[in-house]
Amino acid sequence: MTKLIPVVMAGGTGSRLWPLSRESFPKQFLSIDDSGISLLQQTLQRLSGLDGVEVAAPLVICNENHRFLVAEQLREINQLATNIILEPVGRNTAPAVALAAHLSAEEDEDCILLVLAADHLIKKVENFHTAIKTAIRHASEDQLVTFGIIPGQPETGYGYIKRGCALSDECFKVDAFVEKPCLDKAIEYLASGEFSWNSGMFMFKTAKFLQELQQFSPEIFITTQQSVAESQRDMNFIRVDQEIFKHCPSDSIDYAVMEKTSDAVVIPIDAGWSDVGSWSSLWEVSEKDAQGNVNVGEIISIDSTNNYISSEAALVATIGLDDLIVISTNDALLISTKDRVQDVKKVVEELKKRNLHHFRQHSSSYRPWGKICDIDKGEHFQVKKIIVRPGEGLSVQRHLHRAEHWVVVTGTAKVNVDDKEFFLSENQSTFIPAGSVHTLENPGKINLEIIEVRSGLYLEEDDIERLHDRYGRV
Repeated sequence: MTKLIPVVMAGGTGSRLWPLSRESFPKQFLSIDDSGISLLQQTLQRLSGLDGVEVAAPLVICNENHRFLVAEQLREINQLATNIILEPVGRNTAPAVALAAHLSAEEDEDCILLVLAADHLIKKVENFHTAIKTAIRHASEDQLVTFGIIPGQPETGYGYIKRGCALSDECFKVDAFVEKPCLDKAIEYLASGEFSWNSGMFMFKTAKFLQELQQFSPEIFITTQQSVAESQRDMNFIRVDQEIFKHCPSDSIDYAVMEKTSDAVVIPIDAGWSDVGSWSSLWEVSEKDAQGNVNVGEIISIDSTNNYISSEAALVATIGLDDLIVISTNDALLISTKDRVQDVKKVVEELKKRNLHHFRQHSSSYRPWGKICDIDKGEHFQVKKIIVRPGEGLSVQRHLHRAEHWVVVTGTAKVNVDDKEFFLSENQSTFIPAGSVHTLENPGKINLEIIEVRSGLYLEEDDIERLHDRYGRV
């Protein structure tokens, strides 16, 4: 049975789906429908049901800031192991995949890597599975496979792949990789029937990829090999050597290998694929009601057509609106015509200029022990909900400028304040003065939920001194 290792690139920090997507919580971690399943989780879950294929534990590549978010999402779908590769700095796709290839080669040089982006949407999973099985046959013969998307319209936002001679009904030699074209060229490509969109998905045997990488991009090969050789295992994370890796050239798989090798092949597929590059593209691929509306959350639409409306909490009602994007979160609201959504980036740029948090983070954020959510705040106070998973705990810490009042809502808390240890159950509370050394853990079998009221003249997150931390954050 063929062993297939998914390599998922989850390092992006895109803002094109703001206000849902933010620097601390980019689109690959979002659920873009009512399923509650993120794009990253969908990427892995759609690999189930591949008959005759052993799908191994995935290798997920991300940056340091998103490591606990990735770990939590993998844990939720039972795919968490020591399988999260932390990139010290971004160096594009070729070095990222090279890290995964070197790590995989340590166990099995003949295994096959399936390289996927964490933020793509695929609606026709059966077609995708068929293409994967075809790709396995060709990858096993030392060919480097790329998946081309059969275009539905002349698109100027994607690179293209021109197919050459046929190796089978489903697979072709790559004749050329083509940069993003102008509209006239895109129309020409579509009419010819010889071009596919470049999806950024690949498959190849580990040893073959490393062989080609060593030949055509030796510096990437050497620096990534050395980075892996000096890597450290830390909980669920693989930390490659930062000092070595930062000298690695930045390059894409296309430029570093695929455009240079003589063994590149393309499998064109109709997979209902989208890179979810904007709110309008998401509307195009989403299921719509009879009026052409996509409604996510509690929505009432009266005499409104062809809208994409999403709300995290508040009910949204529209009357007589057409062709709009309406995105409501706990702390921001976006309203745009569908033909102007590319200008969302201008909003994000303005947020950065004003140094507002809305481009960077949501009102909720993930921690290695669980989740913290903003409820309310004023000049000298903040109210937050803290969720601690069973068996997890906060660092041993103190704050110089703020006091905290904890009220247990659900579960049981084991609390240490200075030299005192005690337990709190539902509806019980405690007060932690500024300067006190304290910690909190969940010894129970269900989530611990507490309400934390912070008070003081300075309430920012950097007012924390970690004296001990089970997650290595001291």
